[in-house]
Amino acid sequence: MNDKYIVKSTISVKDAIEKMEKELIKAVVVVDDNNNLIGLFSNGDMRSFFLKGGILSSNICDAMNKTPIVYESIEEIIEERKTKTRVIYPIVLKGKLIDIIDFESAKDRCNDSLHNVPLVIMAGGKGTRLYPYTKILPKPLIPIGDLTITERIINQFRKYGCKDVNMILNYKSNMIRAYLADIEKDYSINYVEEKKFCGTGGGLKLLSGIVNKTFFLSNCDILVNCDLECIYKTHKMKGNKITFVCAMKDFVIPYGVINTNKNGDIISMTEKPDYSFLINTGLYVIEPDVIDEIKDDEFIHLPDLAMKLINKGERVGVFPVSEESWMDMGQFTEMEDMLKRLGIEK
Repeated sequence: MNDKYIVKSTISVKDAIEKMEKELIKAVVVVDDNNNLIGLFSNGDMRSFFLKGGILSSNICDAMNKTPIVYESIEEIIEERKTKTRVIYPIVLKGKLIDIIDFESAKDRCNDSLHNVPLVIMAGGKGTRLYPYTKILPKPLIPIGDLTITERIINQFRKYGCKDVNMILNYKSNMIRAYLADIEKDYSINYVEEKKFCGTGGGLKLLSGIVNKTFFLSNCDILVNCDLECIYKTHKMKGNKITFVCAMKDFVIPYGVINTNKNGDIISMTEKPDYSFLINTGLYVIEPDVIDEIKDDEFIHLPDLAMKLINKGERVGVFPVSEESWMDMGQFTEMEDMLKRLGIEK
C-alpha cells in the first residue's frame, strides 16, 4: 500500500495540504493509530473548508469528509468506474484500510482541456518594487532561471492545451515584443497596448471584440501551480462573472492577545492566536461581457471592477488554493523565495 496517500488523524490541515502538494496527489485518507479509516480529505474538501472560514492550524478531522465512499475490492471499483469516477478509491475491510487505488494521479492531470480558453497576461506595469532590475528589463522579461516569468506563466497554461495568449502592454512594450518574437513557441500571442496605464482592470477594454470567450487573466509576476481545469469548470458551474483564485495564508501573532470591553475590563485572552485569510493571487477567470463594464481609457483595478459587478447583483466568487500553490515575484524577497521553491540557483 502506498503511504503517500495516508495521514494520521493527529495532523493539521496545513500538514495534510503540504503532503498533497509534495506528492502531487488530489486527496489523502485519514487513519487512526490502528489503521482504521476515519475520513478522506481532497482538494474539494479543502476549498469547502476555507470558504467556511476554517484555519490551516485546525486538526484534519475538522476538515475531512467523515463519510467517504469506500470499497471492498478492485472489482467493485472497476464496476463503478463504468458510470462515475472519483478522486481516489480506498479499499476497506472491517474498517481497516487495505489499499488505495488512484487511476488519475495529479502528476498526469494535464491535458488539452483549455485548448479553447484564452489567456490574458497583464504586462503593462513598471515593476517599481523590483528597481533597479526593471529600470533595464520590463518585469515580464525578468529571468526565473533560464526562462522569463512570462514564459513560465504561459508554459503552465500550455500543459492544459491553451494556445491563445493575449498580452496587455505599456512599459517597455517594444522590448517585450522583440524578445517573445525571437523565441521558439507553439502558441500565438496577440498584443494590445495601453496609451497610458489603466490599472489591473482597465486595460481589458482593449480586448473588446478580440476576446469573446471566458478567459483567464494573470498578473505577470505570479505562478499558481494548481488544477487550472478545475478552476475553469468551477467558475462555469457557479455562474460567476469573475472568479478570484485566492491562496489561504496563515498568520500567527507571536504574542498573547488581550480582548477587552468598553470599560477596559479583560473579557478573554488568547496566547499566540492563529488567523487565516484568503489572499488574492493575481489569477482570475473572467466572462467576456465583463469587458463591457469598463469605459474607454478608464483607470480601474480588478478588485474595484469586481465590486462594481457585486453591487449590480452579479456573482463574483473565489476558488481557494493552498499557500504552497502560489508564488509571487513582485518584490526581491518574494522573487528569491520563488527561485528557491523552483530549485533554481540565483
